[in-house]
Parts: sequence; C-alpha cells; structure tokens
Amino acid sequence: MPDNISVNKYLLVINGKPEGPFSIDELKQRKIKSTDFVRSSTMDDYKEAHEVEELRGLLGFSKQHLAPQYFAGFDQRWMASALDWFMVSLVFIFFGVIALLFISEKSTQIIIAASVLGIIPIANLIYHVIMEASAKQGTYGKQILKIKVTDMQGERIDFGQSLGRNLAKILSLLTLFIGYLYSFFNAKQQCLHDVVVGTLVIKDRLI
Repeated sequence: MPDNISVNKYLLVINGKPEGPFSIDELKQRKIKSTDFVRSSTMDDYKEAHEVEELRGLLGFSKQHLAPQYFAGFDQRWMASALDWFMVSLVFIFFGVIALLFISEKSTQIIIAASVLGIIPIANLIYHVIMEASAKQGTYGKQILKIKVTDMQGERIDFGQSLGRNLAKILSLLTLFIGYLYSFFNAKQQCLHDVVVGTLVIKDRLI
C-alpha cells in the first residue's frame, strides 16, 4: 500500500485495489461515488467518500447514515476495560500513597486505604460516562484500541445514554457475567447493557 500520499490527494479503491493518489479534480473526472472508499495521508484507514468532510463539501455528497458494520470483539473491549481500570486505579493509588507518607496513625492509614479502594469504582464509572459521551466517543483505553461507543446508527451518544449504558453494566454483572458473554451470540457483538440502552461498540473498518 503506498504511504507517500500527497496532502489533498486520495487513494481510491477500484475493483478492490487502491489506485492513485488522485487530486480532487481527478476524482471528479472519475465520477467518484459517495460510497467509494478513499484514503489520504492524514487518514488512518479508508473511509467512504461521503464520510470525508473535504470531499463531502467539494463533491456535493450528503452525509449518509449507514448502519455500522464493524464491531469491536470481546477481546478488544476487555483489553480496553483493563487499561482503563489500570489508569484510573494508578491515579488514586498514587495520591493514596502520597497521603499515607504524611500520616503515621495506623487507624487513619486504614481509613485512607479503604477510601481509595471504595472511590476507584465510582471514579471509573464517572470517567466512562464522561468519556463515552465526549467527542472522542470512548475512554483512553478504547482510543488506544481504536474502538468507540455509538448509538445504533453509528452516531455519538449523549450524556444520558452514556450514563444509562454504564449503569446497565450492573445487569451484565448480576447475571454472573453472562451479560458480557452474550456478545459472543449477538450479531453486532453487543453485551447485555448495550442491548438495554441501544448502543454499539464499533471499530475502524479495514480493507
């Protein structure tokens, strides 16, 4: 795959193979369609032409709302969750250790340690709710794995839906984790809490 794509030039997938790069004028001459796959030097992966803001504006494509087709697997979701728990826990443990260094009373140390352990799950919940409703559509763990949370049309979810999704994870836990394993039997790899609130966890398409 060519890596030296010029700025404002795009590779175009023709008959399953990338060709080019082509300028926007050359794309016009080729009568590019809104659903053709393209990629520029600033893009991590291929996208349909109507998804690229520059092309949508210059070539007159309207933004289409196509159902997502590329869903994050259980392994990606688990790894993202593990990374997030690690990062959130590390922050609070760090400050907890700093506090313990200045306190010598045993009972107070126990209270601080217990408080840190109790705060971490709450902080992790708040962190997930805020980040999944943000423009990034996912926590730092999800961003590292290049996956994100969307509604059923692939659009960004709002704060209320993000809160509902994360609270609904209790259902996935109360079912002895069967709510998480449900993703193996769901065509869109949704866990139980995704089904309840109507969300997806999707990944970048691959060519």
